[in-house]
Amino acid sequence: MIEFDLPYGKTSQRLRLEERHYAGSMTSSLADYVPPVDGDALVTQALEHPVGAPRLCELARDKRRVVVISSDHTRPVPSRVILPKLLREIRRGNPKAEITILVATGLHRQTTRQELLDKYGEEICRNERIVIHDCDDRANLVDLGTLPSGGRLSVNRLAAEADLLIAEGFIEPHFFAGFSGGRKSVLPCVAGRASVMYNHNSAFIAHPRARTGVLEGNPIHTDMAWAARAAKLAFIVNVVLDAAHRPIYAVAGDCEQAHLAGCDFLASRCRAQAVPADIVVATNGGYPLDQNIYQAATWWVRRTMAWTGSWSSPTAVMPWRSTATTRTAMGRPTC
Repeated sequence: MIEFDLPYGKTSQRLRLEERHYAGSMTSSLADYVPPVDGDALVTQALEHPVGAPRLCELARDKRRVVVISSDHTRPVPSRVILPKLLREIRRGNPKAEITILVATGLHRQTTRQELLDKYGEEICRNERIVIHDCDDRANLVDLGTLPSGGRLSVNRLAAEADLLIAEGFIEPHFFAGFSGGRKSVLPCVAGRASVMYNHNSAFIAHPRARTGVLEGNPIHTDMAWAARAAKLAFIVNVVLDAAHRPIYAVAGDCEQAHLAGCDFLASRCRAQAVPADIVVATNGGYPLDQNIYQAATWWVRRTMAWTGSWSSPTAVMPWRSTATTRTAMGRPTC
C-alpha cells in the first residue's frame, strides 16, 4: 500500500493506493532546489540588487503618494517577509512618503479584518494605511485607454494617481497567462470588473498561445503587460515559493525585466515528464489556494497536462503548485 498526504485547506487528506494502481510520480528539479540563503535574505538581496531599475529608495525620493499593490487572501505571497523590507526601503529614500497598501482582490470578495491580520501581522495593520480594491466601485476607477486587443482598461484610482506604483507578488506557471506575477498585479488585480472579464474571456483563453509557460504571442499576457505600463508600475518584488510557501527565489526591479528573470528561473526548474494514466488525483496545494470553486478550473487543466504530456510544472498533479513535490496517484496505467 502506498500513501500520499494531499494538501486540503489548512489540513490534508490521506490517499491510500495499492501498488498495482500506482503509475508514477511527477517531480521536477525545483522540488530539490536549495536556495543559497533563507527567504528573508533573498528578499533583502533582491531589493539591494534590482533588475533593470534603480533601487527602490532612489525611486521613492520626492514621491509623495506611494502605492504598494499587495496580493489578497487567495494567494500565498509571504507579505510578512516582503512588506516590512519594502516599506523600509521606501522610507529610506523618502521618510515623508504617504504610503498606501492596496489589497489586490481582482474580482474576489473583500478581504476580512482577520485575513489582513493573518497576512500582514498586527504591526502593519495598525500602523499602515490599507485599502481593499473594489472592482465594482466605479467612482474609484480610472480609465487608462484601450488595450491592444481592443478592450477598455480601468484601474483603481489610487494606483492610477500614485506618484510611485509598486507591487509585491509571486511567480508560478499560470494556465492561460503563462506565468503569474509581475504585470498581473495591475490587470486583473486592481482593475475594474469589465476589464478583467474582457481579459479573461473564453476566446483569449482558447488562443493557442494562452498556455502554461508561454508569454510570447499570448494575448492575455500582452494586454496585462500593456496595462502595467499604462498604470506606470515602476517596481516589483516577486518570489518563487516552495511547497511550504517559503521563498526560495526573489527578484526585484523593473516590472518586465525582473518578471522575466523570475520566469526564466522557474521555467528552467519546474518542468516534469508527464505520466499518462486513466485516473489522476490532484489538489490545488491547500490553503489559501483552494478556497473557491474557481480554482477547480486550474486543477482541471493541470490534470489534463498529466494525461496528455503537455507542459507541466512539478506540481501538475496532486498538490499542483510550481513549488511542490508532486506525486501522481494513478489508476490502471495506459503505458
